[in-house]
Amino acid sequence: MTEFAPDQSSEILDEQLTELPEPPLYRVLIHNDHYTTMEFVVEILQEVFHYQAAQAEQIMMMVHRTGIGCCGEYEHQIAESKVAEVERRATEAGFPLRCTMEKV
Repeated sequence: MTEFAPDQSSEILDEQLTELPEPPLYRVLIHNDHYTTMEFVVEILQEVFHYQAAQAEQIMMMVHRTGIGCCGEYEHQIAESKVAEVERRATEAGFPLRCTMEKV
């Protein structure tokens, strides 16, 4: 018995908690263009996605070489806010940098 539900054991409550599914994750992607500078992409990766300089440069080069790069996987609201932040910063800086998200 528990203090909050005297007629239920804590084992039943524990079982119900473990059955909750994990929320879906979303990949945040940066797309290459011919105008956004490499330095700006590295800055975005460091400031918005919190990568160290070396890793940010590796991701930026992947974007440059392949046309797209993954910045991380996040829950929906976090991914959405990161996409919006990248788009806001790019617009303020005058770059057409595109950032999207896709379900994993």
